[in-house]
Amino acid sequence: MTISPDRHPDPDTPHAHVQGEERQKHRGRLKIFLGYIAGVGKTYEMLRAAHLQKNEGVDVVAGYVETHGRPETDVLLKGFTIISSKMMDYKGARLPEFDIDAVLALHPALVLIDELAHTNVPGSRHQKRYQDVEELLDAGIDVYTTMNIQHLENLNKVIAQITGVVVRETIPDSLFDGATEIEVVDLAPSDLLQRLRDGKVYVPDMASRAINRFFNEGNMVTLRELALRRAEERVDSRMLASKQNRAVPGPAISSEHILVCVAPDALSERLVRTARQKADRTNASLSILSVETPSHPLLTKEEKDQLSRTLQLAEKLGATTATVFGLTIASTVIDYSRRHNVTRIIIGKTLRPRWRELVFGSIDDQLIHTSGTIEVDVISSEGFAPKNVVDLDFLLPMRPVRDYLICLALIVLITGIGWFIKSFIPVTIFAMIYLLVILFVAWWRGLLPAIFTTVVSSLAFDFFLIPPYLTFMISGTGDLVTFFGMIIIGTLLSVIVTRTRKNSESALMREKETGIILALSQDLAAAMDTDSILSAVAKHISDIFTWESTFLLPEGERVVEHIVCPGLILNDDEKAIAQWVYKHSEIAGYDTDTLHGSRLRFVPIRSHQGVLGVMAVRPTKPKGVIMPEQSRILNAFANQAALALERVNLATAKGRGEEMPVFFEFGQSRYVNVTSRQDTASQATDNSGEWMERGEFLPDENTTTGKDES
Repeated sequence: MTISPDRHPDPDTPHAHVQGEERQKHRGRLKIFLGYIAGVGKTYEMLRAAHLQKNEGVDVVAGYVETHGRPETDVLLKGFTIISSKMMDYKGARLPEFDIDAVLALHPALVLIDELAHTNVPGSRHQKRYQDVEELLDAGIDVYTTMNIQHLENLNKVIAQITGVVVRETIPDSLFDGATEIEVVDLAPSDLLQRLRDGKVYVPDMASRAINRFFNEGNMVTLRELALRRAEERVDSRMLASKQNRAVPGPAISSEHILVCVAPDALSERLVRTARQKADRTNASLSILSVETPSHPLLTKEEKDQLSRTLQLAEKLGATTATVFGLTIASTVIDYSRRHNVTRIIIGKTLRPRWRELVFGSIDDQLIHTSGTIEVDVISSEGFAPKNVVDLDFLLPMRPVRDYLICLALIVLITGIGWFIKSFIPVTIFAMIYLLVILFVAWWRGLLPAIFTTVVSSLAFDFFLIPPYLTFMISGTGDLVTFFGMIIIGTLLSVIVTRTRKNSESALMREKETGIILALSQDLAAAMDTDSILSAVAKHISDIFTWESTFLLPEGERVVEHIVCPGLILNDDEKAIAQWVYKHSEIAGYDTDTLHGSRLRFVPIRSHQGVLGVMAVRPTKPKGVIMPEQSRILNAFANQAALALERVNLATAKGRGEEMPVFFEFGQSRYVNVTSRQDTASQATDNSGEWMERGEFLPDENTTTGKDES
């Protein structure tokens, strides 16, 4: 069964149809041969289809084809140019991997690549094979590839629950949905079981184990149904988009907008997958929101890693991600939802202990009561253990033992003074003095030391300063009220003061970041040459992150270090990564899916004229995570540097009397008049002169000549 609907962009976007065609003009076509389990004949069908293309004169090469020693498949492989595998060293073994550079150098019309979800050997350019495929598509090469339904990211957990087998290798749903063509390779479960018994899929001993563990008929029927249903959902959504673009009568595309609020816990991954399935069924847009409260800087490394993984998963599933700051989660989510026309909010059932919900309130209840016309879905947290500890750490700074000893010393000092003058001063005065100490401790060291001070000072107050002395007995009602009032008021003051302190610190941090970005803009506006621009950016990166940075600018077809940081010297491998980033205009290196083993993050400096250079930064932690807000700041720095460099380049070209290119945008394409010396809007729309079409972020050498049709 072949599914090949027309590809159309979102009709709600202006000029979406025209822009979609422009984006696809130079991109390769992707055909996926989809099976529901190993052995149904995906590779066999891919090779048969490739032979049809070859017979029509198409240049076809076998990039990486795994025949598993099946004779009928080996026969079909003959006649193709076979790209030799690249041998990679890993833990003392040499493993074969797909050689993407060899295919790019050969640049065939069509390449065959098996096992789309394969994880590459560490040290490869990309972490996953599907990323190799995406690079080939961007280079204009068509790709035939194979995969099973259990490798689809959004169905991975569902299939694991059904079969009991967790598949670690997955591909993002966005790649699957963006494929030009999906061909479902189907085989009846009874026929596949017979193939297993005949040894046509695995060797006999492996076949018996496979039948017992995974290839049982129940699993196969379920997987087959999922594969057919997922392919059907894809073609239905494409058909609706096609009708909308062509004004064909039919059901309108849903305007529903689903928002998922995620937290730094494992439950959030389930929320994202559940929301993706709901969005697919209703053809709704999907957004993922992470709210940064004042406690965000105090998250543990594991929690930050979990949050980063959740946001990365959301992007793989084709969702829009956003991170916003707010004092409370519920009010921030509601405000964001109303500003972005959200119709449904999905949130997980809280993992906090019940006592804390009673004391501090439940986020779920707050969202439900303040959502108004927005629907709120609360997903069960079954299978995720709640935190049984007193999770008030979001209010706490560091709390070493010496803090408690200092608090105890203050209490002893005040109590000692009070013991000698208790006959001359009313007892309520001492209660006020203790409360002042509690306030000081809460602001100075945080909640737990303040609570400790509250409890100990209340006991000392009762034992030493309330008659009868040196006992915990309280003789009068007034003294009893004073004692318990001191505990209650001290605790409330501790919570309020620590919250205020953390909010103040977060506001100061945000103000500092905003001030640095503003200062960078001012410095770049005053910079008159390339060195001044790059030095300003490097200084501000150091100020806000304390990271070292360097910059590489093009000289001919290569990028070379323009400003060398004394503590950051790039080796040959890192220079090669920078060259790749410059060529492909994509972020790579540290904490990315591309060349992730590097110690540096490489960010392209992009402008409307193309890639002007590469910014390389080295985070302080060797194997850490760059949070989304840090990535946004780095990208903002790179964008501002690009604008400043473009301004300096234009000014330099004018000073030399060189021809000034005039840019004209049409859809996603840019046209440059190479004969004009003026940059007025009237000449930007003139058809006179020679025009050259350029991709939005492609370097000059990748331009292709074409006439303006506007």
